Amino acid sequence: MGSRALSQGLIEIGERVRKRRQELCWSQEKLAEMADISPNTVSRVEGGQSDMSIEVFKRLAQALGMSASELLGDVECLQEDGQVQRLLYRMQCLERRDKEIVMRTVDALIDAIYCREE
Repeated sequence: MGSRALSQGLIEIGERVRKRRQELCWSQEKLAEMADISPNTVSRVEGGQSDMSIEVFKRLAQALGMSASELLGDVECLQEDGQVQRLLYRMQCLERRDKEIVMRTVDALIDAIYCREE
């Protein structure tokens, strides 16, 4: 891949990181804290100014509740699968008790939908 294409790819990833961070109403500092990276790294990534290691990429994806495919902008990724992945990533950050609450709530919603359809 040429350097121009690589640079464009980094810019697009940075834009997706910024958009998701803003959706979460997080500052760059909050994202840095959640991903256990420096605020300067977040700033460089969002600006498309820096390559990132796989570890930083993974930490950002997990902190933002995104799958790798979503963060890369993989258009082949099915929206439903992306939504499930996002939910799973977000649940990883919860305490055990809170995970149980989410699971009971999701189970109840699914049961209600199935009952409604029958």
